Amino acid sequence: MNKKYRLIFSTIKAYLLLTLVIGLLYPAAVWTVGRIWSDNADGSMIEDSDGRIRGSSLIAQEVTEPGFFHPRPSAAGDDGYDAMSSSASNSSPYDEEFQAEVEQRRREVADREGIDPQLVPIEAITASGSGLDPHISEGYALLQAPRVARETNLPESEIERLISVNSETAMTEQTSRDGSRLVNVVKLNAALANARDAQAPQPARQSQ
Repeated sequence: MNKKYRLIFSTIKAYLLLTLVIGLLYPAAVWTVGRIWSDNADGSMIEDSDGRIRGSSLIAQEVTEPGFFHPRPSAAGDDGYDAMSSSASNSSPYDEEFQAEVEQRRREVADREGIDPQLVPIEAITASGSGLDPHISEGYALLQAPRVARETNLPESEIERLISVNSETAMTEQTSRDGSRLVNVVKLNAALANARDAQAPQPARQSQ
């Protein structure tokens, strides 16, 4: 076999080998690993008691109806919480427009929760770096508990239990100094919706 044909044969072998490894084996391995940890691979979606997708535990959601816990504000996108526009406001803390926005948020949170404006935590009035952080501190969640209990007609003790169940030890730069626990608001609100639906009166069955 002359040099020309050896080169052609080697090229074909390399092509077939790379096709097998990159085109078949590698995608199959990635798919298999994705199925083993399917929750992460599928976006960490949260389902309600009826099996409907309520959102991702990785991305905060805007709260537009009563009876739910509020996450941190968001500067991601024009209306916030836009996963395609993850970002912070990048405003200087000395910017007058930013300061006015923070003070407006402080008044709104104080009115909503029925507390003194000075007791509003900083996380309730400033956005996270991504604008999508689904976590708040356990303290901020407990601050919202009385309002949520009133709006859902659930006992406050049950609300506090749900907060505790959905709390996790935070080991991030932000909170590792005191070992504070964070609460995933998306998971908490999903659990709250299930608890609220469970206590709702069921329609009476008609006798045949």
